[in-house]
Amino acid sequence: MAQWKIGDVTVTRVLEQVAPLPPEGLIANIDADRLARHARWLKPHFMNESGEILLSIHALVVESSDKIIVVDTCMGNDRPLPMDLDMLHTSFLEDLEKVVPREEVDYVLCTHLHFDHVGWNTMLVDGQWVPTFPNAKYLFGREEYEHWTSGIEDENVDLDLAVTPIVDAGLHQLVEIDHVLTPEVSLESTPGHTPGHVSVHIESQGARAVITGDMVHHPVQLAEPDWGSHPDSIPELAAETRLKFVSRYGDQPVLVIGTHFAGPTAGHIRLDGKSCRLEPVRSRHGRLRNDGAFA
Repeated sequence: MAQWKIGDVTVTRVLEQVAPLPPEGLIANIDADRLARHARWLKPHFMNESGEILLSIHALVVESSDKIIVVDTCMGNDRPLPMDLDMLHTSFLEDLEKVVPREEVDYVLCTHLHFDHVGWNTMLVDGQWVPTFPNAKYLFGREEYEHWTSGIEDENVDLDLAVTPIVDAGLHQLVEIDHVLTPEVSLESTPGHTPGHVSVHIESQGARAVITGDMVHHPVQLAEPDWGSHPDSIPELAAETRLKFVSRYGDQPVLVIGTHFAGPTAGHIRLDGKSCRLEPVRSRHGRLRNDGAFA
């Protein structure tokens, strides 16, 4: 189970599954020749030898200032999924409880409301969808929530099974795009994939990290920010957000933790001429210093 220390903050990945995909199955307006040039740094962590890109579905447990935060809750078991995906029956919940009992989670933060980020918000018990984390406050971005509850339909959004039961239980809180969860953890606006999409900024003891959410699905999109993802709601804005993200964090001692990045999942953006690459950082239990190295 991958884990990182950012100052006094601990981030632990809980994996649901990793899926190999044809690049064009996820990434829009992709250029095969340019992708081939990036293969030298994408393999073996982010691309397999067959040329498929690897997409990880995982949650991130953030422990900060005596609070436990689960960032995004994957796809979930026992529920219908869009795009002809098979219904899941994984060990995700048992694996998560090896990190933290679900009753001890203080916050569930959804970077946005697509089905693969809200699935374990609820679980099926005696035919009813009930909150998986009964003592947590579920944080939904106000702009995000109001957009998807305004009558707009999208096959990627599951309100009935994963959001409405939370609202009915009185466990949700609508937050702004710059909401502060703890003195070390706050939200960072990264719109485009969805109108109210947010990433998660962590800063502790001089060390920094960012959990991307779906601002970027695959590391190659950092090198090619104009390569969108098919589910992007506002493609032009999503591309602009990725470009600004690379400009802001490229060659900086900031750990980028990809919500869908496979393999090592985290790394540093290294600028390379007019492009860049993600330099993986191995999961360790050491402390991430403010120079980006592990003590």
